[in-house]
Amino acid sequence: MSAPAVIFDLDGTLVDPAGAITGGISAALEAHGITVPDEERLKSFIGPPLAASLKALPGVTEELVPKLIEHYRDGYMREGMAASEAYPGIRELLQDLRQQGHALAVATSKPGPQAERLLEIQGLRDSFDAVAGSAPDESIPHTSKGPIIASALEQLGLPSGEATPPGTVMVGDRRFDVEGAACHRIPCIGVTWGYALAGELEAEGAAVIVDSAEELAGQITRLTASAAATSSS
Repeated sequence: MSAPAVIFDLDGTLVDPAGAITGGISAALEAHGITVPDEERLKSFIGPPLAASLKALPGVTEELVPKLIEHYRDGYMREGMAASEAYPGIRELLQDLRQQGHALAVATSKPGPQAERLLEIQGLRDSFDAVAGSAPDESIPHTSKGPIIASALEQLGLPSGEATPPGTVMVGDRRFDVEGAACHRIPCIGVTWGYALAGELEAEGAAVIVDSAEELAGQITRLTASAAATSSS
């Protein structure tokens, strides 16, 4: 690897779910007689593990969660993945990063097999050296994205935690990405085109926040070059 690794979140960072996630969750809740929260609350479900978000809703019992998740995922697999789209400039950014020698990975709370399938449908899977996600049934609980990022680093053949190589960068749209990156002393670039609430990324301590793929490319270069200069001095 000739350039530092860059790790990306998936939904809200690489791919716009285009309402597939919130619409699918709404349909699952309605089918099981649960009051559907407003759109802003539904959007907050994009990022953290779905089971944890569902459990916080009134009327959702521990026994009901697997049924809701199964209903949601059935519809998402049939229609939602194809309805999603890569954000503007993302394909070109990934191509450029690979040409520069960066190792690229995805770290997502979406179940691993589902993440792999979504990337394949969007024609992005070949851009990544590693894809790390949750267990298919979310049987391995995690309070942050730290363990998933650790898995991505392991797949890349890199150490994690305090030993994470200098210059490694995380890119995400939610506070969970910033928190998870911090577990490994990785700076996180926040993107504004995702699902963060106003001020969320700033409050969590994102290294920098960008508004476009072009700006993201520049900040990745800046952060990785700065880390390289520091480590060699």
